[in-house]
Amino acid sequence: MKRSPGLGYVSAVTMALCLTAIARAAITEQDRAFLIKAAQANVNEIRLSKLANARASRPEVKTYASKMVADHQMLEKKLRPFAMAWSVTLPRTLDAEHRAAYKKLRRLSGAAFDKAYMDNMATDHNATLVAFTHEADIVSDPDFKSTVISEKSVIAAHTNMADDLKSKL
Repeated sequence: MKRSPGLGYVSAVTMALCLTAIARAAITEQDRAFLIKAAQANVNEIRLSKLANARASRPEVKTYASKMVADHQMLEKKLRPFAMAWSVTLPRTLDAEHRAAYKKLRRLSGAAFDKAYMDNMATDHNATLVAFTHEADIVSDPDFKSTVISEKSVIAAHTNMADDLKSKL
């Protein structure tokens, strides 16, 4: 009896669709909410840090801001595939709290700008580190867990730099 060449293909496609459905079923609402929260933090950090690149008076604040833009854009790229796979729409604009912070920062200059920006970065990164630490403990998707854990170390470094620089201003 001659075997149909399309049968293996159909079986492979069916299995892939089943595995995708299983993977989606394993995603919790907590994971989705965290993904959105992390993406929002990226938008906020990138936007405020771009402003700091243009307005900061101290070179170390500008250096920090440049690092924030680069690192948070990289994290944004790492989160995007999860958003696509989970059918999650990620934020693209500042949240209300950071819109107000942005407006305040735009009115400042010199040392006052540097201090306000670093205060914001220290506060935000400390909160983000807590969120990443919590998510790393409870995340259900193994690929997402790997990303969360690796990025948690980046966020920890950002937090330490922000706290250190804030204390020097």
